[in-house]
Amino acid sequence: MSAFISKRSRKAGLPPGTLVHIGERKADSTRYMMVRYNEVLLEEKQIPSPEEFFQVQEEGVTTWIHVSGIHDVQSIRHFGEILHLHPLTLEDIVNTEQRVKMEVYEDYTFVVLKRIEWADTKGQIEVEQVSLIFKPGLIISFEERSGDLFYHLRDRMRHPGSKIRKGGSDYLAYALMDSVVDHYFFCLEQIGEQIENLQERLLQDAGSTILEEIHRAKRETIYLRRAIWPLREVVNSILRGETAFITSGTLVYFRDVYDHTVQAIDTLEIHREMLGSMMDIYLSSVSNRLNEVMKILTIIATIFIPLTFIAGVYGMNFRHMPELEWQWGYPGILLIMFCIAVIMLIYFRKKKWLE
Repeated sequence: MSAFISKRSRKAGLPPGTLVHIGERKADSTRYMMVRYNEVLLEEKQIPSPEEFFQVQEEGVTTWIHVSGIHDVQSIRHFGEILHLHPLTLEDIVNTEQRVKMEVYEDYTFVVLKRIEWADTKGQIEVEQVSLIFKPGLIISFEERSGDLFYHLRDRMRHPGSKIRKGGSDYLAYALMDSVVDHYFFCLEQIGEQIENLQERLLQDAGSTILEEIHRAKRETIYLRRAIWPLREVVNSILRGETAFITSGTLVYFRDVYDHTVQAIDTLEIHREMLGSMMDIYLSSVSNRLNEVMKILTIIATIFIPLTFIAGVYGMNFRHMPELEWQWGYPGILLIMFCIAVIMLIYFRKKKWLE
């Protein structure tokens, strides 16, 4: 946490467009994957530098450059200079705490997304920033770690009759954003299962462990809320035609992404309401348990009030107390105390105070 704060403080006072990587380093080096395709052509290969892109440009071929690892600001700066990207775009790419948004520039559209994965080993979500740049005939994607973030899309590309191969770069832009949105549903399903399990356990035993898990689930819904709510506005901006890059034929698919986003928001709000009600149930359970304890203690104290009074009376040590000389005085007093306690218990049960 201290390293993160120090990195953010390094940006204070710097001019706009200064590249400072903010976030956790998740890759050893910056790598470039290039995919070129149309209905009859498919070429996939690693390229050592983005300069090679200009050597293979061809009319009628869509190019997809995927960049893994954004911690190396020098590589990102060099990449931006070659493709003539705005310095503010590069600054947002290396800032992994950037909010979800869309920026329209003169010759390209820049979109920042949050891809959320469910980590089975940890039982919680992992957030990663994905940046996309849309140009006619060119799509550029950036991810934080070295991996195969959109491997399923490349699998679909390998089929000559796939919709991606037939569509242009705007359809690939839709496919990338749709892939990000689809992962939200998987995370929402996992969180929903967690909430159901927590509800069952909460009704059985409202312990401190359950409270910690409820707070963790609430944090996960906050992460999802930060990722999903701004995305609705991003897709809505595309549907309004704020970017000329998207053709009218592909807008139909972006409407589907918008519908999925709204559906994810509705599901998320339901989960948030359920977690809020679970907090109320937890507090009510703790309060009821405390009330039960206080009721038992109050009943015990009430029973002993008259018994303590009797014991106090015969403990005053006055010389002339006739009962002190009786042969059966001690067992008689004990019998009277016992009868008083029994009568009070019967009275409490009749009033249903012991239930």
